[in-house]
Amino acid sequence: MQDIMKLLEQLKASPYEEIDITAPHTGQVSFAEIQPGDAVYGPKGTWKERPGTQLATLERERNPKAVCAPQQGVISDVRLELDGCFVEAGTRLVTIKHALTREEVLSRLLRQALHLFNAPERAKYYFSPDMDKKIRAGGARSVTVQEGMEVFIMSRMKRETSLAYSGPGGLIYEIYFKHTDNVDAGQPLIGVCPPDQLDAIEEVVMRVQAEWKEV
Repeated sequence: MQDIMKLLEQLKASPYEEIDITAPHTGQVSFAEIQPGDAVYGPKGTWKERPGTQLATLERERNPKAVCAPQQGVISDVRLELDGCFVEAGTRLVTIKHALTREEVLSRLLRQALHLFNAPERAKYYFSPDMDKKIRAGGARSVTVQEGMEVFIMSRMKRETSLAYSGPGGLIYEIYFKHTDNVDAGQPLIGVCPPDQLDAIEEVVMRVQAEWKEV
């Protein structure tokens, strides 16, 4: 838990994240009228249906595609030397300085503090019927898992397979997946909090909620 407190202090000292915006595919890039210091905004709307601030256009085979900001922030660098040039997929075009929100800070801390049980392969995941009933009745943080418990159902290529939990026993503190989405291999499904660490984690959460000042 000392590492979590140390990470919190580091985030408070530098509450920003540098986000590199790269070319999604090959093509000729044309930058929008942007420059360092400009504020940009991420997607908006209930389902994020309205794209963020347009940063550039990438054209391939006469098919232009807008490159937009994924997060709110301030532009810290624009590679204007590439304007009008053909670029490869993955080429960095713009860098955005994003101020971390309280929710983002909590997410980072919890991912380090909790035991993450990860998806073994790309698939859709569901809680087993018994586990789903318990979570619906009392919420995830009322449910305890232990090594070997059949917690999930993995659905892939129209085949469903039971998946047992492995790791330390504890409360399901965070759920990281939706049953409608495919989860990539290695991505967390749940974050489990061992009972002896619950008070310390709750203390960190309360500190962030009380002390974190969003820029």
